[in-house]
Amino acid sequence: MYQQLLKKEAKLAVIGLGYVGLPIALEFAKKISVIGFDINAQRVELMKNNVDPSGELEASAFEGCDITFTHDLEVLKEARFFIVAVPTPIDAYALPDLKPLLGASSSVGKVLKKGDYVVYESTVYPGCTEEDCIPVLERESGLTFLQDFKVGYSPERINPGDKEHTLTKIIKVVSGCDEESLDIIAKVYELVIQAGVHRASSIKVAEAAKIIENTQRDVNIALMNELSIIFDRMNINTYEVLEASGTKWNFLKFFPGLVGGHCIGVDPYYLTYKAKALGYDSKIILSGRTINDGMGAYVASKAIKMMIKEGKAISKAKVLVMGATFKENVEDIRNSKVADVVNELKSFGVQVDVVDPYASSEDLEHEYGFALTENPSNDYDAVVVAVNHKDYLGHDESFFKSISADNPIVIDLKGIYRGKINTLPYWSL
Repeated sequence: MYQQLLKKEAKLAVIGLGYVGLPIALEFAKKISVIGFDINAQRVELMKNNVDPSGELEASAFEGCDITFTHDLEVLKEARFFIVAVPTPIDAYALPDLKPLLGASSSVGKVLKKGDYVVYESTVYPGCTEEDCIPVLERESGLTFLQDFKVGYSPERINPGDKEHTLTKIIKVVSGCDEESLDIIAKVYELVIQAGVHRASSIKVAEAAKIIENTQRDVNIALMNELSIIFDRMNINTYEVLEASGTKWNFLKFFPGLVGGHCIGVDPYYLTYKAKALGYDSKIILSGRTINDGMGAYVASKAIKMMIKEGKAISKAKVLVMGATFKENVEDIRNSKVADVVNELKSFGVQVDVVDPYASSEDLEHEYGFALTENPSNDYDAVVVAVNHKDYLGHDESFFKSISADNPIVIDLKGIYRGKINTLPYWSL
């Protein structure tokens, strides 16, 4: 298989061309022949014209690539090595939603042939690849796992917006269903991963390794958020505390904030779901999730209390929320907890305007029911800087005064204006 891919006698296909799949497909397409498959025909047309629908990659990233973009299963039949990189979200009840993953498995199963390889990159709970995905491959293809085709798992580690830790510079964890598949899969990824690969002992180990990466971050951020709530009652600034604590060499530098996005705010629920199915109710993980999921409402209630303290009429108040994406300097609004801040403020009868230099107003309207404000006013009672986009870093006190009514409140979630706001009511996590 490896030699066939190198000689372009066989093609590699990437199924799901979002934030994860497209960069992988393009990197491989610099070395071997690739099919980029996505069920969204509009996205496929954009990529055919060297446009990344996610807004992460420049047109130059498409240059010199041997890649065919398609939404046609007939074209996908030409591939022999499949990489599945579709989203694994949660539903309204914080339960794993495997529909995209099982749908992609069904599509691959329809075109699977003897001797083919399937590698999953989507973040899942340990056991999902073997217990949920492989049966779909067998059912759709009529083939037998191990005897007719091989499967592996190699978790994605792409960080949207990060121009330093890019795909090729991050060590890739790889796994296979047997020694032969592990060796082949590792060699294939070594074609594009400059940092090298780590060969996990089993598919379950690789699945578990990925899911605890984000769970660990989630729990640590939850601790910082809880400390922020406690320190606020003591009139201590959390960021100043962290600066002092951070002078010790082994202090872990995590910070409070809204925890959204497609990974940290989602993946822990996959692990706790599987744990519960095995008869164990997670304690620390779910406690951390509860804290982080409640931070949007906490921020909004803090803004309301501060406005009341300043004598502002809440029923007539206007609040500007700056930033709507799940993190700074990206277009990605998936699972953005800024929506929680907006909705909680609105529940008090407050008029809320939202601005963001990166987010799509149409996408926000579709996903969360509110759009961006094209022409912000100059009479806001409070401003919530929810995302520390680079576009906001240069603002000072005069800026907030210029867009606000008398004595506006400044809510600075990431503490980027500490020391710059001296006369206005100011608060940060």
